[in-house]
Amino acid sequence: MVSTVRTEMEDGSRSTLAGQALSFLLHSLLALAIWMGLMLAGYAAHPVGVPQLLILLGSFAAPLIAGFLVARIHSSEMAGLVWLLGVIWFLIACIVVMDLPTGPNQCFHCEAVEKITRTFFSLPRPSGLADNDGPFLGTWPAAALVGYSLGAKLGFRRAE
Repeated sequence: MVSTVRTEMEDGSRSTLAGQALSFLLHSLLALAIWMGLMLAGYAAHPVGVPQLLILLGSFAAPLIAGFLVARIHSSEMAGLVWLLGVIWFLIACIVVMDLPTGPNQCFHCEAVEKITRTFFSLPRPSGLADNDGPFLGTWPAAALVGYSLGAKLGFRRAE
């Protein structure tokens, strides 16, 4: 009797864990797909002189709205945890950038904080590291994941 109950509990937790992992993966992919759609729309429109801060805001706002709408239609607690992947994504990108070699026109004699701010936020100017794609590779997708998570958290309705 005890072994039967234990087996049922273990099977239930495995299916719940698998469902949560799948939900987390799908919400993460949806957030990144919305961000990629925004990037493709910007590439197709090819606007000139758009500030990176505006792109960062769009990368945050579009998934935020989508996350809110998705949470209103299909409430999932895992959608509110996608921000963790965004933070991990950004931290991994920071580690990669910190290991990049510097040189002339590539953040020569930069310290750690300057290397990060110039690479991912282009402040005061781009660092030259990672072919100046730091915002595209690290900042904007992380902002999309955090935005989606926040939108989902704001739109989440508990089952009653």
